[in-house]
Amino acid sequence: MVIELVFCFMATVAFGVIFNVPKRVVWLGGLVGTIAWFLYSTLPGLGITVVFATAVASIVSATCSHLLAKWYRVPVTTFSVPGIIPLVPGSRAYFTMRAFVDGDYLLGLQLGIETMLQAGAIAAGLVFALSIFSFGKGGIGQRYETGRS
Repeated sequence: MVIELVFCFMATVAFGVIFNVPKRVVWLGGLVGTIAWFLYSTLPGLGITVVFATAVASIVSATCSHLLAKWYRVPVTTFSVPGIIPLVPGSRAYFTMRAFVDGDYLLGLQLGIETMLQAGAIAAGLVFALSIFSFGKGGIGQRYETGRS
């Protein structure tokens, strides 16, 4: 498990370098990705479904990203993009397409649905954390309450 986390950290940092994350915080993006992978790989062993584990890992990753972005005064995407890289179901999408090419349509459909659910869980986790950190920052409702137009 430790070796898996070390490789996850290195891969996440490498994606951070590809996405031009500033050098002073690139290791923090690797840490966020490693935490997300740890949750994603540990929770199914506790009886939680893979899709729900993906959602939890995505929420934690996005929450850490928002907190670190405020602390280091960088855009949230500096941490959130590398942080969700380990959660992306790339191999599952590959096996989905392979099943369809091999003519196993039922397996392809099953894997495709699981892939879409995982991708949706990642997106939902990011949006949920964004909505929590955006709560009370203004918008249409606040303009009407203060009398501004």
